[in-house]
Amino acid sequence: MTKNRSNTETSFDIVLGFDMETDIGSFTPFYEGVKKGTLPLLKILKKYNARSTFYWTGHAAENNPDMLLHVSNEGHETGCHGLFHETLGDALFPLPNNWPILPSEVEGRLRIATNIIKKISGKKPVSFRCPRLWGSTTVVNVLEQLGYISDASFPLYFYQKPFIPYNPSSADWTRPGKMKIVEIPNFCDLMMKSKDPYNRDRDQWPLFRTQSAKHLMKKVEGYIEFVQSNGHRPVVCFYLHPWEFYKMPQGTIDFGECSVKPLPFIVKNCGEKALKEFDILCGLLKQKGGRFLAAGDIAKSVNAKA
Repeated sequence: MTKNRSNTETSFDIVLGFDMETDIGSFTPFYEGVKKGTLPLLKILKKYNARSTFYWTGHAAENNPDMLLHVSNEGHETGCHGLFHETLGDALFPLPNNWPILPSEVEGRLRIATNIIKKISGKKPVSFRCPRLWGSTTVVNVLEQLGYISDASFPLYFYQKPFIPYNPSSADWTRPGKMKIVEIPNFCDLMMKSKDPYNRDRDQWPLFRTQSAKHLMKKVEGYIEFVQSNGHRPVVCFYLHPWEFYKMPQGTIDFGECSVKPLPFIVKNCGEKALKEFDILCGLLKQKGGRFLAAGDIAKSVNAKA
Protein backbone atom coordinates (compact mmCIF):
# COMPACT_ATOMS: atom_id res chain seq x y z
CA MET A 1 0.00 0.00 0.00
CA THR A 2 1.32 3.44 -0.91
CA LYS A 3 1.78 5.75 2.03
CA ASN A 4 0.04 9.11 1.92
CA ARG A 5 2.36 12.07 1.64
CA SER A 6 2.46 14.30 4.69
CA ASN A 7 1.31 17.89 4.31
CA THR A 8 4.88 19.09 4.92
CA GLU A 9 6.54 16.86 2.32
CA THR A 10 7.41 18.51 -0.97
CA SER A 11 7.71 16.57 -4.20
CA PHE A 12 9.20 19.28 -6.44
CA ASP A 13 10.74 22.74 -6.37
CA ILE A 14 9.39 25.89 -8.01
CA VAL A 15 11.34 28.89 -9.27
CA LEU A 16 9.14 31.87 -10.04
CA GLY A 17 11.29 34.21 -12.11
CA PHE A 18 10.09 37.71 -13.07
CA ASP A 19 11.93 39.57 -15.81
CA MET A 20 11.90 43.24 -14.80
CA GLU A 21 12.00 45.02 -18.13
CA THR A 22 10.18 47.51 -20.33
CA ASP A 23 6.53 46.83 -21.20
CA ILE A 24 6.01 44.09 -23.79
CA GLY A 25 9.68 43.17 -23.79
CA SER A 26 11.68 45.04 -26.40
CA PHE A 27 8.69 46.63 -28.09
CA THR A 28 8.16 49.74 -25.92
CA PRO A 29 10.30 52.08 -23.78
CA PHE A 30 7.70 52.23 -20.96
CA TYR A 31 7.72 50.84 -17.40
CA GLU A 32 4.03 50.82 -16.52
CA GLY A 33 4.25 47.12 -15.67
CA VAL A 34 7.13 47.58 -13.24
CA LYS A 35 5.49 50.63 -11.67
CA LYS A 36 1.91 49.35 -11.44
CA GLY A 37 1.99 45.58 -11.94
CA THR A 38 4.63 44.67 -9.37
CA LEU A 39 2.77 45.62 -6.17
CA PRO A 40 -0.35 43.46 -6.74
CA LEU A 41 1.96 40.66 -7.82
CA LEU A 42 3.87 40.92 -4.55
CA LYS A 43 0.60 40.53 -2.60
CA ILE A 44 -0.03 37.17 -4.26
CA LEU A 45 3.53 36.00 -3.60
CA LYS A 46 3.18 36.98 0.06
CA LYS A 47 -0.11 35.08 0.30
CA TYR A 48 1.66 31.85 -0.66
CA ASN A 49 4.99 32.64 1.02
CA ALA A 50 6.49 32.26 -2.45
CA ARG A 51 10.07 33.52 -2.39
CA SER A 52 10.95 34.37 -5.98
CA THR A 53 13.71 35.83 -8.14
CA PHE A 54 13.28 39.22 -9.83
CA TYR A 55 15.65 39.67 -12.76
CA TRP A 56 16.28 43.38 -13.36
CA THR A 57 17.82 44.94 -16.42
CA GLY A 58 20.30 47.62 -15.46
CA HIS A 59 18.10 50.20 -17.18
CA ALA A 60 14.98 49.03 -15.30
CA ALA A 61 16.86 49.19 -12.02
CA GLU A 62 18.13 52.75 -12.69
CA ASN A 63 14.66 53.94 -13.63
CA ASN A 64 12.82 52.15 -10.81
CA PRO A 65 15.23 52.05 -7.82
CA ASP A 66 12.51 52.40 -5.18
CA MET A 67 10.60 49.44 -6.61
CA LEU A 68 13.75 47.31 -6.71
CA LEU A 69 14.37 48.03 -3.02
CA HIS A 70 10.72 47.37 -2.17
CA VAL A 71 10.81 43.97 -3.86
CA SER A 72 14.09 43.13 -2.13
CA ASN A 73 12.70 44.16 1.27
CA GLU A 74 9.82 41.74 0.70
CA GLY A 75 12.40 38.94 0.87
CA HIS A 76 12.80 38.15 -2.82
CA GLU A 77 16.07 37.57 -4.62
CA THR A 78 17.40 40.39 -6.81
CA GLY A 79 18.85 39.03 -10.04
CA CYS A 80 20.11 40.53 -13.29
CA HIS A 81 18.52 40.50 -16.78
CA GLY A 82 21.27 42.28 -18.71
CA LEU A 83 21.85 45.98 -19.29
CA PHE A 84 18.90 46.51 -21.63
CA HIS A 85 16.38 43.99 -22.95
CA GLU A 86 18.77 42.92 -25.68
CA THR A 87 19.97 39.73 -27.34
CA LEU A 88 23.07 38.68 -25.41
CA GLY A 89 23.33 35.08 -26.58
CA ASP A 90 22.46 32.92 -29.56
CA ALA A 91 19.32 34.03 -31.41
CA LEU A 92 16.90 31.10 -31.67
CA PHE A 93 14.62 32.59 -34.29
CA PRO A 94 14.66 35.79 -36.36
CA LEU A 95 13.35 39.08 -35.01
CA PRO A 96 13.50 42.29 -37.07
CA ASN A 97 16.09 44.91 -36.10
CA ASN A 98 17.27 42.80 -33.18
CA TRP A 99 20.86 41.80 -33.81
CA PRO A 100 22.73 39.91 -31.07
CA ILE A 101 25.36 41.75 -29.06
CA LEU A 102 28.85 40.87 -30.26
CA PRO A 103 30.54 38.25 -28.04
CA SER A 104 33.29 40.78 -27.29
CA GLU A 105 30.67 43.18 -25.88
CA VAL A 106 28.95 40.74 -23.53
CA GLU A 107 31.34 41.05 -20.59
CA GLY A 108 31.30 44.85 -20.58
CA ARG A 109 27.53 45.10 -20.67
CA LEU A 110 27.00 42.45 -17.99
CA ARG A 111 29.62 44.04 -15.77
CA ILE A 112 27.90 47.44 -16.06
CA ALA A 113 24.46 45.94 -15.38
CA THR A 114 25.80 43.99 -12.39
CA ASN A 115 27.37 47.11 -10.90
CA ILE A 116 24.19 49.16 -11.38
CA ILE A 117 22.10 46.60 -9.52
CA LYS A 118 24.73 46.19 -6.80
CA LYS A 119 24.87 49.96 -6.25
CA ILE A 120 21.09 50.25 -5.90
CA SER A 121 20.40 47.10 -3.89
CA GLY A 122 23.56 47.09 -1.79
CA LYS A 123 24.20 43.47 -2.76
CA LYS A 124 25.85 41.94 -5.80
CA PRO A 125 23.38 39.85 -7.84
CA VAL A 126 24.30 36.17 -8.26
CA SER A 127 21.37 34.96 -10.39
CA PHE A 128 20.88 35.81 -14.03
CA ARG A 129 18.52 35.31 -16.96
CA CYS A 130 19.01 36.35 -20.59
CA PRO A 131 16.22 38.26 -22.34
CA ARG A 132 14.00 35.84 -24.30
CA LEU A 133 15.98 32.91 -22.83
CA TRP A 134 18.56 33.47 -25.57
CA GLY A 135 21.70 32.43 -23.76
CA SER A 136 25.05 31.17 -24.99
CA THR A 137 28.35 29.60 -24.02
CA THR A 138 29.93 33.07 -24.01
CA VAL A 139 27.30 34.34 -21.58
CA VAL A 140 27.73 31.56 -19.01
CA ASN A 141 31.51 31.91 -19.08
CA VAL A 142 31.22 35.65 -18.46
CA LEU A 143 28.69 35.06 -15.69
CA GLU A 144 31.03 32.67 -13.91
CA GLN A 145 33.86 35.21 -14.15
CA LEU A 146 31.57 37.82 -12.60
CA GLY A 147 30.67 35.55 -9.67
CA TYR A 148 27.15 34.47 -10.64
CA ILE A 149 26.00 31.12 -9.27
CA SER A 150 22.80 30.54 -11.29
CA ASP A 151 21.58 31.18 -14.81
CA ALA A 152 17.94 30.55 -15.74
CA SER A 153 18.30 31.23 -19.47
CA PHE A 154 18.01 27.67 -20.78
CA PRO A 155 14.97 27.35 -23.13
CA LEU A 156 14.00 23.72 -22.69
CA TYR A 157 11.31 24.03 -25.38
CA PHE A 158 14.09 24.55 -27.95
CA TYR A 159 16.85 22.20 -26.76
CA GLN A 160 14.60 19.61 -24.99
CA LYS A 161 17.44 18.45 -22.69
CA PRO A 162 18.93 18.57 -20.09
CA PHE A 163 15.68 18.87 -18.14
CA ILE A 164 17.11 19.27 -14.63
CA PRO A 165 19.48 21.93 -13.22
CA TYR A 166 23.10 21.20 -14.17
CA ASN A 167 26.61 22.60 -14.17
CA PRO A 168 27.30 23.46 -17.82
CA SER A 169 30.38 22.84 -19.91
CA SER A 170 32.57 25.86 -20.57
CA ALA A 171 32.77 24.70 -24.19
CA ASP A 172 29.01 24.18 -24.71
CA TRP A 173 26.48 25.65 -22.31
CA THR A 174 23.76 23.21 -23.42
CA ARG A 175 25.72 20.21 -22.08
CA PRO A 176 26.70 19.25 -18.52
CA GLY A 177 30.28 20.00 -17.57
CA LYS A 178 32.48 21.21 -14.75
CA MET A 179 31.56 24.89 -14.36
CA LYS A 180 30.47 26.09 -10.92
CA ILE A 181 27.49 28.09 -12.18
CA VAL A 182 24.20 26.16 -12.26
CA GLU A 183 21.99 26.29 -15.34
CA ILE A 184 18.25 26.08 -14.54
CA PRO A 185 16.06 24.97 -17.47
CA ASN A 186 12.75 26.74 -17.95
CA PHE A 187 10.19 23.97 -18.03
CA CYS A 188 8.06 23.13 -21.06
CA ASP A 189 5.75 20.43 -22.39
CA LEU A 190 8.14 17.67 -23.43
CA MET A 191 5.37 15.21 -24.22
CA MET A 192 3.52 17.06 -27.00
CA LYS A 193 4.31 16.84 -30.72
CA SER A 194 5.43 20.27 -31.87
CA LYS A 195 4.03 21.90 -35.00
CA ASP A 196 6.43 24.86 -34.87
CA PRO A 197 9.89 24.83 -36.51
CA TYR A 198 11.39 26.27 -33.31
CA ASN A 199 9.22 24.20 -30.90
CA ARG A 200 7.70 27.37 -29.46
CA ASP A 201 4.33 25.69 -29.00
CA ARG A 202 5.97 23.49 -26.33
CA ASP A 203 6.72 26.57 -24.25
CA GLN A 204 4.97 27.48 -21.00
CA TRP A 205 4.53 31.18 -21.80
CA PRO A 206 2.04 32.88 -21.71
CA LEU A 207 -0.44 30.04 -21.19
CA PHE A 208 -1.46 30.94 -17.63
CA ARG A 209 -3.30 34.01 -18.92
CA THR A 210 -4.08 33.19 -22.56
CA GLN A 211 -5.53 29.79 -21.60
CA SER A 212 -5.84 29.36 -17.81
CA ALA A 213 -3.91 28.40 -14.70
CA LYS A 214 -5.53 24.96 -14.79
CA HIS A 215 -4.47 24.48 -18.41
CA LEU A 216 -0.87 25.33 -17.54
CA MET A 217 -1.01 23.18 -14.42
CA LYS A 218 -1.74 20.11 -16.54
CA LYS A 219 1.53 20.75 -18.36
CA VAL A 220 3.30 21.20 -15.02
CA GLU A 221 1.95 17.86 -13.83
CA GLY A 222 3.10 16.18 -17.04
CA TYR A 223 6.55 17.65 -16.63
CA ILE A 224 6.77 16.55 -13.00
CA GLU A 225 5.77 13.02 -13.95
CA PHE A 226 8.33 12.94 -16.77
CA VAL A 227 11.22 14.12 -14.57
CA GLN A 228 10.29 11.83 -11.68
CA SER A 229 10.01 8.83 -14.02
CA ASN A 230 13.61 9.52 -14.99
CA GLY A 231 14.69 9.38 -11.34
CA HIS A 232 15.08 13.09 -10.59
CA ARG A 233 13.49 15.69 -8.36
CA PRO A 234 11.72 18.20 -10.63
CA VAL A 235 12.54 21.89 -10.61
CA VAL A 236 9.73 23.77 -12.34
CA CYS A 237 11.14 27.12 -13.44
CA PHE A 238 8.76 29.79 -14.76
CA TYR A 239 9.47 33.02 -16.59
CA LEU A 240 7.01 35.88 -16.23
CA HIS A 241 7.00 39.69 -16.48
CA PRO A 242 5.49 42.52 -14.39
CA TRP A 243 3.85 44.04 -17.47
CA GLU A 244 1.65 40.94 -17.72
CA PHE A 245 -0.02 42.04 -14.48
CA TYR A 246 -1.05 45.48 -15.71
CA LYS A 247 -3.31 46.12 -18.68
CA MET A 248 -1.24 46.59 -21.83
CA PRO A 249 -2.23 48.40 -25.07
CA GLN A 250 -4.27 46.07 -27.25
CA GLY A 251 -3.75 47.68 -30.65
CA THR A 252 -1.10 49.60 -32.50
CA ILE A 253 1.45 51.55 -30.44
CA ASP A 254 2.57 54.68 -32.29
CA PHE A 255 6.09 56.06 -31.93
CA GLY A 256 5.97 58.83 -34.53
CA GLU A 257 8.43 57.43 -37.06
CA CYS A 258 7.04 53.93 -36.75
CA SER A 259 4.38 51.88 -35.01
CA VAL A 260 4.35 48.49 -33.31
CA LYS A 261 1.43 46.09 -33.19
CA PRO A 262 2.11 43.08 -30.97
CA LEU A 263 0.35 39.87 -31.93
CA PRO A 264 -2.85 39.49 -29.89
CA PHE A 265 -1.59 36.62 -27.71
CA ILE A 266 1.35 38.71 -26.47
CA VAL A 267 -0.88 41.16 -24.59
CA LYS A 268 -4.04 39.06 -24.15
CA ASN A 269 -5.55 39.18 -20.64
CA CYS A 270 -2.78 41.29 -19.13
CA GLY A 271 -3.92 42.91 -15.89
CA GLU A 272 -6.71 41.64 -13.65
CA LYS A 273 -7.19 38.36 -15.53
CA ALA A 274 -3.49 37.57 -15.30
CA LEU A 275 -3.45 38.34 -11.57
CA LYS A 276 -6.46 36.09 -10.97
CA GLU A 277 -4.99 33.19 -12.92
CA PHE A 278 -1.57 33.60 -11.32
CA ASP A 279 -3.18 33.46 -7.88
CA ILE A 280 -4.89 30.22 -8.88
CA LEU A 281 -1.64 28.82 -10.30
CA CYS A 282 0.29 29.50 -7.09
CA GLY A 283 -2.43 27.76 -5.10
CA LEU A 284 -2.39 24.72 -7.38
CA LEU A 285 1.40 24.48 -7.22
CA LYS A 286 1.38 24.58 -3.45
CA GLN A 287 -1.49 22.08 -3.26
CA LYS A 288 0.50 19.74 -5.50
CA GLY A 289 3.34 19.75 -2.98
CA GLY A 290 5.68 22.31 -4.48
CA ARG A 291 8.29 24.29 -2.59
CA PHE A 292 8.98 27.89 -3.71
CA LEU A 293 12.68 28.73 -3.90
CA ALA A 294 14.77 31.49 -5.41
CA ALA A 295 17.10 30.61 -8.26
CA GLY A 296 20.14 31.15 -6.06
CA ASP A 297 18.77 28.65 -3.54
CA ILE A 298 18.49 26.02 -6.28
CA ALA A 299 22.09 26.63 -7.33
CA LYS A 300 23.38 26.26 -3.79
CA SER A 301 21.43 23.01 -3.38
CA VAL A 302 22.78 21.55 -6.63
CA ASN A 303 26.38 22.42 -5.81
CA ALA A 304 26.02 21.12 -2.25
CA LYS A 305 25.17 17.69 -3.68
CA ALA A 306 28.00 17.71 -6.23
